[in-house]
Amino acid sequence: MPPAEAAPRAPQPPAPQPPAHRPEVEVRRSARRSRTVSAYREGDRTIVLIPARMSHAEEQRWVAQMLDRLAAQESRRALGDDALEARARELSRAYLDGRAVPGQVRWVTNQNSRWGSCTPSERTIRLSHRLQGMPEYVIDYVLLHELAHLLVPDHGPRFWALLESYPRTERARGYLEGVAAAARLPHIPGARTGAGHPGEPAEELDDSRETCG
Repeated sequence: MPPAEAAPRAPQPPAPQPPAHRPEVEVRRSARRSRTVSAYREGDRTIVLIPARMSHAEEQRWVAQMLDRLAAQESRRALGDDALEARARELSRAYLDGRAVPGQVRWVTNQNSRWGSCTPSERTIRLSHRLQGMPEYVIDYVLLHELAHLLVPDHGPRFWALLESYPRTERARGYLEGVAAAARLPHIPGARTGAGHPGEPAEELDDSRETCG
């Protein structure tokens, strides 16, 4: 829905956020690997196994991709509706000063063209089941997006200002856009993810754009 309001006053810069926790990552190169990339948890560390010939830029790209896939695999034990609602309230307190108070938050299976939706008059939030298995920060972003709609129903400047305090907004949006683009493209062969170690990740999912109501 296009904004129908005058430009707001310049917002105050958000309070500094504590740096996001970065997991310890160990990259192990192997001359015996030619096409496979894999990753697994080892205590508090994440081990990423890559071919020895891989460039530094490719290494960085694959490490980020495999961390996301591991997170997706680990989140496949999906939150139930009660836990999802509890998480929404935690996010509201952390990023919206507790002002967005949902009456109900639940998973639904009939949203194939949007990631989430809300009905502000009823304070209900619905998340597509297709988010199940995606990284936690992506689900958190969609929850926050819909929580923000309980306060501002459109996508105008006031709405986006509410999401500025969440440090992974752009990364989550990029992830969802990538999934949406992948769903519209044929599979392109390339490096494969390995499957030789317990706990190695699987592939991701698919979509479009989320709206309110």
